[in-house]
Amino acid sequence: MRIRTKIFMVVLPLIIVTLSLAEIASYFNAKNGITRIAQHFLSFKASELKKYMENQWELLAENNYDSRPDMIQAAREAAASYAQSILLSDTEIILAINESGNLVMSTSQLTLSEDEKTKLMSLLDDESEILLTAEIGGKTRVFLSFYFLPFQWNVLLTEERAVFFADADKITFQTILTLALSLTAAAILLALFSGHITNPLGRVIAAMSGIIAGGDLSERVPVEYRDETGRLALTFNTMLEELEKAYERIKGQAFEAVLSQKKEERIRNIFQKYVPRDLIEKFFASPESMLVGDNRDLAILFSDIRSFTTISEGLAPDELVKSLNRYFSGQVDIIMNRNGIVDKYIGDAIMAFWGAPVKHEDDAFQAVLSGLDMLDAVNAFNAKQREIGKTEFYIGIGINYGTVTVGNIGSERKMDYTVIGDMVNLASRMEGLTKPYHSELLVSETVYAELEKNAVQLPLRLLDTVAVKGKTKGVKIYTVKRNLSEKEIDAWNIHNEAMELYYKRDFTRAISKFEEVLSLLPDDFNANNILERCKAYAIDQPPQDWDGVEVMKNK
Repeated sequence: MRIRTKIFMVVLPLIIVTLSLAEIASYFNAKNGITRIAQHFLSFKASELKKYMENQWELLAENNYDSRPDMIQAAREAAASYAQSILLSDTEIILAINESGNLVMSTSQLTLSEDEKTKLMSLLDDESEILLTAEIGGKTRVFLSFYFLPFQWNVLLTEERAVFFADADKITFQTILTLALSLTAAAILLALFSGHITNPLGRVIAAMSGIIAGGDLSERVPVEYRDETGRLALTFNTMLEELEKAYERIKGQAFEAVLSQKKEERIRNIFQKYVPRDLIEKFFASPESMLVGDNRDLAILFSDIRSFTTISEGLAPDELVKSLNRYFSGQVDIIMNRNGIVDKYIGDAIMAFWGAPVKHEDDAFQAVLSGLDMLDAVNAFNAKQREIGKTEFYIGIGINYGTVTVGNIGSERKMDYTVIGDMVNLASRMEGLTKPYHSELLVSETVYAELEKNAVQLPLRLLDTVAVKGKTKGVKIYTVKRNLSEKEIDAWNIHNEAMELYYKRDFTRAISKFEEVLSLLPDDFNANNILERCKAYAIDQPPQDWDGVEVMKNK
């Protein structure tokens, strides 16, 4: 068998397998990605429609119209109108069927056969939340559904299967075409290169065969040409030795590269979702140490968009997603650039922490700076929103510092590297307090203590001592800014002095101090808030065991 034939038999299958595996992997990744995006978008529209229907029902209930058929019908018609407004294609249909399988709402002319009703109801009885396929109106459709109890509707968001999977089918065709063209080109190139390689070798082999046939080992392959064939004749005896040396070096380097790559991939797969990249490199030697749960002091931050439900109702779904993506991108970059870990998104809220898996002496300070940077980023974000005529976002941020449990928490099938504990709950409550205290950023007394311990020069103002809902022990809460005007510096210093008098029950002097604050900052809510308390207590003294704690009734 000729060498050229052997090259084809060995190399061509390798090319075929390699190209096939590469194309198949690319195909499945692209198809699954497109299908997942389409399904997530369908799920998003389903959640928005359900939210709208719930809002309609809450309006009826709040106004005691939930028992009036005409008002219920009006709410259903509003839901149908909203469903019509979120359609993005002529083939998309949103419909609702009652518990008997009868069609009660549809965004398009549609008739369900009895067989279709039966099959649909059987699918809906399974209470599956995944994408389903069924015959609807004589066409094969994919759909997501949810049950809305007040209307007793099974709501289905559907799209023709051919349209839903059109991009995936296009990828299938392109993958097959690309694979066929690649294999054809590989075969042609292999034929050309194999001929180019084997022809000079054939002449060298003929000369070497003559030497062997003659039995004269002192003979050498004659150098007939000053080209690669001539150099092959001159280097033939040393080639094998050099190749063996090179082969041994390559094997050692390849083995080390594989070990290094596997080690890196293991750590990156574990932490790439929640650890900044610069920290991953520090743990190559001992990746398992990052997963052990333990108790440690962390700074925890919660941020939340104010009145997000109202904002979401005023924006189209695609516009809302674009705005949220731009907002989250800026906020997350700030947190991670200051060594923070984004724990999770809770709807429109962000939870983050500092101090794990790597602890720093200034974790609390970095958390506060992140909060200030996030407020600055929101101002820049809102400037862009105003420029393009979109709704502005306003946020509240709460930060706490204390001992929590941190580590991998969950089951063997789904784990999260997260933090839990009472200090986490208090951080969430701190964010909730930004609304009643008219402040964008609040920190707890433990954060204040950490800043003082590290001699951090940031203006802080004591606002109150609060027992959050579910707690009896009070926590001092502070607001913080990066810079203050001259008036604010004087007002904040006087305010903090007034708070000391307030806790000492010297309400008369505290009143005088708070009035000084208001003379500098006439519209200051928090100074006026405590001033009114002082006036009330000056007239009607609090009990002897009074400690200045304000008990909150709401979260």
